[in-house]
Amino acid sequence: MAAVLAVALVAAVVDWLLDHWWVMAVVAVLAAGAGAVVVHLKRQRARWEAVRARGLRYALPQLDALHHARFEEAVRDLLLRDGCRDAVRVGGRGDLGADVTATDPYGRRWVVQCKHRRDGAAGSAVGTPDLQVLNGTARPVHGADVAVIVTNGRVTGPAVAFARQQRLHVVDRPALGVWASGSRPLWELLTSLPPSRERTGGS
Repeated sequence: MAAVLAVALVAAVVDWLLDHWWVMAVVAVLAAGAGAVVVHLKRQRARWEAVRARGLRYALPQLDALHHARFEEAVRDLLLRDGCRDAVRVGGRGDLGADVTATDPYGRRWVVQCKHRRDGAAGSAVGTPDLQVLNGTARPVHGADVAVIVTNGRVTGPAVAFARQQRLHVVDRPALGVWASGSRPLWELLTSLPPSRERTGGS
């Protein structure tokens, strides 16, 4: 009986719609309009996000005042601004030496370790042990093409020498100031980067 009633109800609805086809036309027009509005809003939001990202700037005192977690987020946002669409903050307990990961527009994977100093240049310097942690995990664990340590403070001479020997990159306070000001993307400020991973015409 239930099945018979269901079939009868469906048949009645179909008959009614056939007699009132204009209702379906109105519903279709309204649905299309609503879909167009949703798509427009999404595109507008994406455009505003792009404008915001391009205009992102930090002064060093702003970075000094951040909590260390917010500093990591700021580094992520700067990479997003520069065109690393998949930049993400992964720092925290058990991060294995990676606070931010990203892929640049040339296909290279970046692994960034952030060292925030509340006192900026007056804080403790980043030393060789910090670089050793990055060196031990960036490539074998995180698959880095470019391994970077970023700090709003100082870096010791031995740490810089170790970084050079191990093909690591150091962004100290002066370099961070230039990068955060928005003048150039980070990969234009560093030297001896690996080649692009972009596919060539024959690949």
